[in-house]
Amino acid sequence: MPPSPTQSDARPGPIESLRHALRSWRIGSVTLLSFASGLPLGLVWIAIPDWMRDAGVDIRITGLFTLAQAPWSFKVLWSPLMDRWVPPFWGRRRGWAAIAQVALLVLFLGLAGVGNRPETPWIVFAYALAIAFVSASQDIAVDAYAVDVLLPEEHGVAVGARTALYRAAMFAAGGMAIWIASLWSWPGVCLVLAAGFLPAVLVTWKAPEPGVPPGAPRTLREAVWHPFLELLTRHRALEILAFVVLYKLADNLSQSLMRPFLHDMGYTAFDRGLMLATLGTWATVGGTFVGGWLTPVLGLGRSLWIFGVLQIVSNVGYVLVAHSPPSRPLMYSAMTFESLCTGLGMGAFSVLLLRITRKRFSATQYALFSSLFGLPRILAGPVTGFTVHAVGWSAFFWLTMLAGIPGLLLLQRFAPWSEREPTFEVEAPRVG
Repeated sequence: MPPSPTQSDARPGPIESLRHALRSWRIGSVTLLSFASGLPLGLVWIAIPDWMRDAGVDIRITGLFTLAQAPWSFKVLWSPLMDRWVPPFWGRRRGWAAIAQVALLVLFLGLAGVGNRPETPWIVFAYALAIAFVSASQDIAVDAYAVDVLLPEEHGVAVGARTALYRAAMFAAGGMAIWIASLWSWPGVCLVLAAGFLPAVLVTWKAPEPGVPPGAPRTLREAVWHPFLELLTRHRALEILAFVVLYKLADNLSQSLMRPFLHDMGYTAFDRGLMLATLGTWATVGGTFVGGWLTPVLGLGRSLWIFGVLQIVSNVGYVLVAHSPPSRPLMYSAMTFESLCTGLGMGAFSVLLLRITRKRFSATQYALFSSLFGLPRILAGPVTGFTVHAVGWSAFFWLTMLAGIPGLLLLQRFAPWSEREPTFEVEAPRVG
């Protein structure tokens, strides 16, 4: 039944939503836990390969360290176990998060113990892989906790705040850790990062439990199969899953080889580093915060449309950069605008993921959605390389805009422009 005029008028505006967010401990706890999620990723993804290469480790072995990122891509494989079994303390989500945080503290301390032994890179690799596995498990628990504890009107602001602290933690454990290690030592850096999980455990302890915690699956079979069965019984389920894969495809393609693009266009290492590591990152974070903040005001359906069109059209800036001689103002403007639009789309899209995840199976379903969302990012690199070689950079960026259209066509199927808030109904079983 559509809302009455009174209900529509009572919908909180952007200022009221922000004020509520600043007073909500639910949003505060979810946001602070996201900082603990970003620390291990920054270390494994950015800092450790730089550390190994600086220590003189062979480039072939250093390249293998990228394999340590695999657990984040395959976390859906063990997420049903975290749906099925409940730790004996702090509930199903906070209990698993606390176990992972304590394990990460121990692993970071162990990594500090081999910090002055670069002649044992395989031990460092084993620690990196273990940290990635436990960190992916923490992500499962924290994401599921966000689904369970947040109210629908809190999703937008929470998404933006979570992204900001997650990226800040990645920067601290990645780029900043490299700089501090050059002044101090890697064991000291690892000790400081390990200490960062102590307040995370405290936040987990004090975080509120959901009002009516959803019941855990009774059997492992139910934990493994029922999340997928429940998902597939929804109206237009396959179209929604395809939308999760395709909505950010234009961004994934355009950003996959951005460093080589700027190099080929004649921009210096300083320009590339400043844009990609600083201005672009903060534009994306700011866009995600604004996108999540405006989504409850505009409505989820309208936000997905508006921000989806913007993130496609923003690639025109790269076409202009490809056709022009090196111009810092043009390059900085084009990339900042594209990064901002990417963040806007990410804000609305993250709210969608929270909305379509069922609380009883939140660990498994959210892990599945995030894995599907990350799939184009993994495959975009090889596709981009061959396409650019065949047609050139300018034509390639026009093709990325075309690649964004299928996502909008799928959006029209389950969330037409006239529908402010899409619904995700479960269909009754049919015989035959």
